[in-house]
Amino acid sequence: MSIIKKGWDWGWGLFDKYVILRYVASGGTSAVVDLLLLSFLYHVVGVHYLLSSIIAFCVAFFVSFILQKFWTFKNVSTEGIQRQSFIYLASSLFSLGVNTLLMYIFVEKMHLAVLLSQIFAGATVACFTFFISRRIFKYKTV
Repeated sequence: MSIIKKGWDWGWGLFDKYVILRYVASGGTSAVVDLLLLSFLYHVVGVHYLLSSIIAFCVAFFVSFILQKFWTFKNVSTEGIQRQSFIYLASSLFSLGVNTLLMYIFVEKMHLAVLLSQIFAGATVACFTFFISRRIFKYKTV
């Protein structure tokens, strides 16, 4: 293994292109669920955008957990799933806080559209949750 790859890898498996592709696909699926539900609640039902964002984020959490655990990180064992789900929930709740704060900043302060704001907020949150998720599901690089 080259010294550059070792230096960048740090045990996180950043050079495992398949896990990154699966993460993006899983996250994309979860993001679509999030955006569709947010849009439906806000535009059709008339729920306030912050509450819509929180509800959509919670539903997307379940989609994300299932896809990330079983498909992205190939952790098919149900042993310790309660602990994993609790830690993933804690991570997601922190992410929800960051997401909600970013939504507020983008919509109220920067006057961006709600859906565009959610795309920016979601992408920002996804960048740092990748590393947390890798540890939760104990994914090993090949």
